Amino acid sequence: MTETKLLVQFQKDLCRYSDEQLKFISSPGVWSVGQMYDHLIVVAHEYLDNLETCSRSAEDQPLGKTEYGERLFKNGGFPPVKIRLPDELNAPPDNSGSRTDLNERMEELIRRMARWETELDAIDPHTKARHGGFGWLNAEEWLKLVEMHFRHHLRQKNELDSYIF
Repeated sequence: MTETKLLVQFQKDLCRYSDEQLKFISSPGVWSVGQMYDHLIVVAHEYLDNLETCSRSAEDQPLGKTEYGERLFKNGGFPPVKIRLPDELNAPPDNSGSRTDLNERMEELIRRMARWETELDAIDPHTKARHGGFGWLNAEEWLKLVEMHFRHHLRQKNELDSYIF
């Protein structure tokens, strides 16, 4: 399994941006590239925290995914549309990170992902943690969700790049 491959590419792409470009906001309500990276890193760590919960649990969870969660995993990713969370869950991500900061955070995330990739086979697939929208996911699904979430933001990244380059 190479869930980290896309994350490594995102990290490599950081060298293309100056600190000013990372913080550039093209218009109100649009994130900067740096905010997108911050969002991806924060959410990925939340997903990996849930994977870790699965790894520590000794209790089988008989419940499964929601209908949307089933569709998401059956299709192998998010639909190609912008998803806006309710305002109370949609605080703008941090826009203060420098390229160096974001690179270090990506490096930490990639190391954490790689470690879990090697430990995944030892985790009981019947232990699960609940996602608010997708239902009960096991460790393998949480790891896959990180990659799917990064892939979902590729279009946004391309759009933001078009404002900068």
